[in-house]
Amino acid sequence: MFELRDRDGFGRLGRLTTPHGLVETPALLPVVHPDPGRQGIPPGELFDRFGVRMAITSSYLLYRDPGLRARAEELGLHRFLGFPGALMTDSGAFQQHSEGTVAVTPEEILRFQSRVGSDVATVLDIFGEPQDPWDRARFAVEETLRRAREARELRSGSLLAVPVQGGLHPDLRARSARESAPWSDIQAVGGIVPLLERYRFRELVQVLAAVRPHLAPEKPVHLFGVGHPMLFALGALWGGDLFDSASYHKFALRDTLLFPEGSLPLSEVQEEVCGCALCREVPLNELSRRPVEERQLHLARHNLDQCLREIARVRQAIRDGTLWELAERRAGGHPALYEALEATHAAGPLFLPVEPYSRRTFRFVSPLSLSRPALLRWTRGLERYGRERSPRHRIRARPLSPEALQSAPPLGPEGPEDPTLWVVPTALGEVPLELTEVYPIGPSLLPAAPRGEPGSPPAAPPGPDEASLRAEAWTRRHVAGLVEWVWGRELRERLAKERLRPVHSRATGRLRRVLKDGVSVLEVGLDGLPHLTFQGGTFLRARLPYPTGRVVASEEASAFVAEGRSLFSRHVREADPQLVPGSPVLVVDASDRLLAVGRALLASTEMARWQRGPAVRVSAHAPPPGSEGPDTSK
Repeated sequence: MFELRDRDGFGRLGRLTTPHGLVETPALLPVVHPDPGRQGIPPGELFDRFGVRMAITSSYLLYRDPGLRARAEELGLHRFLGFPGALMTDSGAFQQHSEGTVAVTPEEILRFQSRVGSDVATVLDIFGEPQDPWDRARFAVEETLRRAREARELRSGSLLAVPVQGGLHPDLRARSARESAPWSDIQAVGGIVPLLERYRFRELVQVLAAVRPHLAPEKPVHLFGVGHPMLFALGALWGGDLFDSASYHKFALRDTLLFPEGSLPLSEVQEEVCGCALCREVPLNELSRRPVEERQLHLARHNLDQCLREIARVRQAIRDGTLWELAERRAGGHPALYEALEATHAAGPLFLPVEPYSRRTFRFVSPLSLSRPALLRWTRGLERYGRERSPRHRIRARPLSPEALQSAPPLGPEGPEDPTLWVVPTALGEVPLELTEVYPIGPSLLPAAPRGEPGSPPAAPPGPDEASLRAEAWTRRHVAGLVEWVWGRELRERLAKERLRPVHSRATGRLRRVLKDGVSVLEVGLDGLPHLTFQGGTFLRARLPYPTGRVVASEEASAFVAEGRSLFSRHVREADPQLVPGSPVLVVDASDRLLAVGRALLASTEMARWQRGPAVRVSAHAPPPGSEGPDTSK
């Protein structure tokens, strides 16, 4: 039903399979009013002109109008609305919130949603107000869960969305998320519209922080009512896959334009501030003179176009690994949104299990950038790396090329294992010289490092022979540092006496691979981090204690993985609990025989839960019999 395609932390590119086609996520589901006279943009235009592949409508508004209900039951929901894509139906809970009651039972509205052919039916939940006391919120959660269990038996042909309620009570939100998972195909975070309407975005983050660790990782997450483009990056950052709102239409009725940076009344527009195709057809400074209906329809189209463009930016940011950057840029649109992103950064530990192994680069956007989860993990890693190492000397930064390392400080008699920490100043603090090319320091766009003279006096220049030996020792220290950074100090100590030969790029001088007996065992990427070859996997498997670095494949999948195919989630039997998306992985069978190496696409906590899609993308596999080459395991 749902397949992961790519990710950036909790942000996910997914593919949702519905009875009316595939939906690429994150996706915006525009609200379609069931009364054609109140809709604005025709549903067929949403599909044909704007490329919308999934929309949402209110089954309760349809149900309570006898004429509309009869036609929908006769024609089916898709023909009735004139929308060929996937359709989700809400259940009336929001009307219950706004009007105080609904004249339908949970069973009746669910059967009605199935009868008209909804692709995703929603349980009629008890809408939880943010101000609800704990007892009232608990009742809403328990009653919604009871209805969800019954709905699972009643549904017919539809996917089932179960709202996650609990008000502003973290324990109830967590319980609702955890206990609704078995009954839902889509978990929908509800009860947040009042927070959105009042720009209480910090409290929205508190809700998301309470539910996120307890949502089923293999199921789509719907954020009810999130429809302003300035919120999409924040919502996706917390793992939102589906968003819905009538904002595109409601703001048009107020003569207001939507942009990712905020909202703008048409009356204040004096310049051509939008270059979209719609606004090139009818310039904004001329639009106010058009008849009301024409003007509002144009504004609705503009607003929807802006929403869909921002959703596309979010998807591209997930592909590029720049979702945090996009969210930080959008936070400048409103002080309440900036506060929400501050709260998101403060919740950094929640993101660490899914924080990627690395990204293409680390870009500084604002002071908030310096509290991203990537830097939280980096700081913790530096604390581990520096433990039991002293003294500490501050030196000037330099490239880690053999030529530059000839003038590096001399290492002690222990050589690469000298416990002295030689650190260089960076914008992210003092960093051991051997780690300065590692993400997030190496591939980064950061403010300049603080100036200041090194703490240690400069040493006399070494002679040619000494310089060569110094560069060789520092290069070995560089390799040892990378090994420890990824696999721990124990492996570094085991490899201290191994004859490993580093190979540098002739063009840049950067470390590119590490050889053992003439065979490449580690490839160093542009992120400055080591990645495994199959020979490297063989080499490390014999030296890493089980289950470090491993993902265990099922018996039925082992032969396929050994041929170079990806390991799919449903065939994962066990995984190193420390693995994060992007980690280098040893894929082994139940007897710890190496089948292949690759990189994890899921966190270890997520593997084996998905029914579709790969957990490990294989990059190298066992060579055919008779072509194994040198044995690097010895």
